[in-house]
Amino acid sequence: MRVEVDQPKCVASGQCVLLAPDVFDQDDDGIVELLNAEPGDELHSDVRESAAICPAAAIRVVER
Repeated sequence: MRVEVDQPKCVASGQCVLLAPDVFDQDDDGIVELLNAEPGDELHSDVRESAAICPAAAIRVVER
């Protein structure tokens, strides 16, 4: 899995950080920051859920 974020689309809801704090963080303005573009298998479910519930569709998961 590879994770991509589109920071300009981010609306700073923070749901991704709550679900997968090892993969996502937020800057001082609340915009998503990607910490780990290729998370381990144990994080895949949380990352997929983060992408699914992102209100701005700013997270993209590329399955390998």
